[in-house]
Amino acid sequence: MGRFGVEKGLVEGCFLSWGCGTIERMFDTAVGPHSEVIPAGLDQMEPGVFLAAILSAVDLDKLSGHDRIVVLRAQQRMASHFAARVYETMASVSDFMDELDDDPELATESAAAEIRVALRLTRRAADNELAFALDLKQRLPRVSDALAAGDIDVRRAKTILYGTAHLSEATAQAVVDRIIAQAPRLTTGQLRARITRLCIEADPEEAQQRYEDAEAQRRVVCQPTEAGTANLFVYDLAPDRAVAVTRRISALAKSLKTSFETRSMDQLRADVFLDLLEGTPTAASLGRGVVDIHVDLQTLARLADRPGDLGGYGPVIADIARQITEQQQDSAEWRYTVTDPQTSVPVFNGTTRRRPTASQRRHVQARDRTCIFPGCRMPVVACDLDHRVPWAAGGPTTVSNLAPLCRHDHRIKHEAGWTHQALADGDHQWTTKLGHTYTTSGKPP
Repeated sequence: MGRFGVEKGLVEGCFLSWGCGTIERMFDTAVGPHSEVIPAGLDQMEPGVFLAAILSAVDLDKLSGHDRIVVLRAQQRMASHFAARVYETMASVSDFMDELDDDPELATESAAAEIRVALRLTRRAADNELAFALDLKQRLPRVSDALAAGDIDVRRAKTILYGTAHLSEATAQAVVDRIIAQAPRLTTGQLRARITRLCIEADPEEAQQRYEDAEAQRRVVCQPTEAGTANLFVYDLAPDRAVAVTRRISALAKSLKTSFETRSMDQLRADVFLDLLEGTPTAASLGRGVVDIHVDLQTLARLADRPGDLGGYGPVIADIARQITEQQQDSAEWRYTVTDPQTSVPVFNGTTRRRPTASQRRHVQARDRTCIFPGCRMPVVACDLDHRVPWAAGGPTTVSNLAPLCRHDHRIKHEAGWTHQALADGDHQWTTKLGHTYTTSGKPP
């Protein structure tokens, strides 16, 4: 009996033995505006028709704010489960067409045409969805299983699949084996960064060659828009130079933002970008950009080729990490942190500036590479240093009481009722206004 049969039998048995009103009676009630209490562990239940039946009986207006988040998570598990079924069915349509036609290419085109018309998709969308469905089934079945179990959603499934598409099937499956258990706890940005690092580690030579091939194709493209404006794209740049330029533009834009300036920061960045390219003088102070690189000691000594981590960008191949730590730049501040390859704990950090920043700030920035809010990847150099215990409440200005938060998440903590606690192992525990607790790793992806 397949999965459909198991679930059908389970639900029929439940309804026969309990009756049609059973689902509604599973909810406890109390007096008050938010009187309904959902079953314990609802968001951890195995997705399927039984969980769907429970969710269909939920009256959101009767739930507390806390329980509405629990229901949201349960609904997402169900959505992921049924999405896996959709892709499973797409693959089965392709399998059926394979049986009808001896030409595999024609069979795939026929299957895509059936899917395209049935779901009212464009031809390209149908081709892409079918390709994704077949990859899930044939190339990365563990990703398909995680999607069907509701552990990950379609966004994460596509992040994993596309992030490993350049690898051989065996290598891609090995990367998936290392990431799949962590994937439910990571945002797509964190997941993409972790996969990039694992792909570099899995085949450093392939990563180096792919980087060189891509950089050789660097180019500038100007495209008109429907509004009559133009978009200027620069592709396949060296990441360290791109990050340095981006931060330099932001620094110049910030220096122009006075009380009399009416332009937004986005507008200022765009104008500074054009001024620099046109050679137009700007009243802004040129200052020095900041580039922050983390690399382990063995890679720095050329005994290994593990990826480094470029602040504001993500994992980079070993050669780029070594180049950044070895060179001196007059036009930018280069910060480097050398880490233990086993624990990723910083063992040394430095800067090419003659006047280093305050030792406390340097220590915090070496320890925490990004904003510590759950899921945020804002680089530490663009963050505020927040007092874990507020200064107004007697919190000291010490390294242990300082943590980086981007401006947005800094406001969330102080104005939206979130609380933060540092754990002994370096992780961070956050409690939301609605009472949910999340623990995030002190080590960035």
